[in-house]
Amino acid sequence: MKTWLYKHRFLMMRRMVQLTVLGLYVAANAYGFNLLVGNLSSSLLLKVIPLADPFAVLQMVAAGAMVGVDVIIGALIIGLFYMIVGGRAFCSWVCPVNMVTDGANWLRRVLYLEKVERKVWLGRGVRYWVIGLTLVLSFISGVAAFEMVSPVGMMHRGIIFGMGMGFAALLSLFLFDLFAVKNGWCGHICPLGGFYALIGRFSMIRVKHDQSKCTLCMQCKDICPEKPVLAIIGKESGAILFGECTNCGRCVEVCDDDALHFGVRNYINTNVGETK
Repeated sequence: MKTWLYKHRFLMMRRMVQLTVLGLYVAANAYGFNLLVGNLSSSLLLKVIPLADPFAVLQMVAAGAMVGVDVIIGALIIGLFYMIVGGRAFCSWVCPVNMVTDGANWLRRVLYLEKVERKVWLGRGVRYWVIGLTLVLSFISGVAAFEMVSPVGMMHRGIIFGMGMGFAALLSLFLFDLFAVKNGWCGHICPLGGFYALIGRFSMIRVKHDQSKCTLCMQCKDICPEKPVLAIIGKESGAILFGECTNCGRCVEVCDDDALHFGVRNYINTNVGETK
């Protein structure tokens, strides 16, 4: 019998990473502990290594801003990192908004809102249109458009300097995910998640499926925030290769058959969703 701790091991590790990253930023601002200085858009690690959100840098370029060499290096470091571990690992392991949306989805299950039949009117491809709109608006306005309204930035600044109006924005996201669309923000709209999904198409670290062990209980699909990525379940063994996968590990945790596990992508063989 698997213990509760074992069945929630990745969830607890994700929360630990998210809170640690936030704690380091807070410590730098409040106490001068400069291990990680800045924010999730632009940081300095160990006072030497630049880190930058590639999507924020892309917006700056579209806005016509002069981007420094250190910023470009920082964007390359972050981009390469997520190309290895999985682009949307940022969404489930680092982004603080994930804690808000996960809370909304947990409450949906508690209130049995999952059982209410509801037509999903918001397609998951919307986030890619929002990426394009963000870059167009950045070009027209001359500022990084999404960075001006990003809930990620609002929550980060709110935790450090006080929530203010950021609380209203996060509450709106929570209620939207709770009552309107499951995983509405992270799974359908957020352009940052869409950008990292594009990067994630090339990542090495993947959830892998062993069809010989699968009993088709579908607990993985019930818990997954991006159900379409599990198209391989019940069909064949292989890796989950869609960039939209967040590598959150919840499907691995709930699988009592041990049919799912993390592994390294095989770039030679192909299966559902893979490109060589």
